[in-house]
Amino acid sequence: MAKTLHPMWPPANVEAVCRVLASTDRPGLSGSEISKLLAMRGVADVNPTANKRDRLWAALMTKQQANQASNCIIRFINDAMAPGRFVHDSARFAALKDALNEPLALMALRVNDQGEVARATGASTLDEVAKLAGRLRTELNRRGIHPEIVKYCEEEILRKSLFHAVFEATKGVAERLRQMSKSNLDGSKLVDFCFSTKNPPPVVRINNFITETEISEHTGFANLLRGVFGTFRNPPAHTPRAAAGWTISEPDALDLFAMLSFMHRRLDGATV
Repeated sequence: MAKTLHPMWPPANVEAVCRVLASTDRPGLSGSEISKLLAMRGVADVNPTANKRDRLWAALMTKQQANQASNCIIRFINDAMAPGRFVHDSARFAALKDALNEPLALMALRVNDQGEVARATGASTLDEVAKLAGRLRTELNRRGIHPEIVKYCEEEILRKSLFHAVFEATKGVAERLRQMSKSNLDGSKLVDFCFSTKNPPPVVRINNFITETEISEHTGFANLLRGVFGTFRNPPAHTPRAAAGWTISEPDALDLFAMLSFMHRRLDGATV
């Protein structure tokens, strides 16, 4: 029986898939995992000294070009996503699956729950990709959300738990302030300790803190922190969600993540 040859994938789509599989952070494949998976299917490692993404892209593109078919890429994904590889790390499987389904949606494909590339509803725009992928992380990536956000609520995002993702992301800002200031305080007391103008210069300042405008901006930023902590952190921390009826919609959660991202970017350039 003749083997079905699947159409070649555009180089940009292959690159997007490789960017996911070979990402430097979790849940990307390690260099040794890539070596093992390429060897399993007899795919030549044509550029072994390159970084993981370029190395994988070169290997799969070379094989696809030689075969004039994308079968080698599909097989690589199937091997990489074999459920048996994730028995003790189901969160990593979910993260890779969701991330792969974004570029695959542009080719009317997806990774199913069995870890295999399968047919799916296609997408032609990034908006459609986000809708089909159906996950919060997609929109966060599109908005360029600060990596500190995901650092503190990755598991909650994977579980699509908006309530807990918002709670953990807000806690993440407080934790960063504690690390910067070496303080053990929390909430408004932490903000007061870091940004108080009573004994200048403040412990943490987001600008030169010289002109009236700079001092006003500094004070406003501190008030913004207090407001976010009071609105999004304290209610979930002190009252069970069901008892308080505390809910948040996805649009509101995304807006909050954008606000927290702004805060982290200002802290990136802050002086301690």
